Amino acid sequence: MRSPAARLNRVLEVWRTVRTPDGGGGWETALVRQADVRAKVDQPSASERLLAQQSGSEHTHSVYLLPTADVRRGDELRGDGQAFRVRWVIEPSAPVYRKAECQLIEREGA
Repeated sequence: MRSPAARLNRVLEVWRTVRTPDGGGGWETALVRQADVRAKVDQPSASERLLAQQSGSEHTHSVYLLPTADVRRGDELRGDGQAFRVRWVIEPSAPVYRKAECQLIEREGA
């Protein structure tokens, strides 16, 4: 029997928005690379897409991760020429994996 980690066939970079004081009373915001995570990227089922549309979101891909992966809502996952915005992260009752429901970010000129 293969472990769940054996099915994670990609490595994605985790980028997170970080705010720092600018010294003048405001804030600077930047995307900062946090870590690399092993992942499996799938397209969602029709029912998953429908649920996302009903909540006013777009769900184009499901990204499966190890249960210890530090991936949060709003993060950007990048790898293999693709980038995904994490809409939300869910975990099953048994901590076997984490699932990030994402939206593909299409770059200009793509």
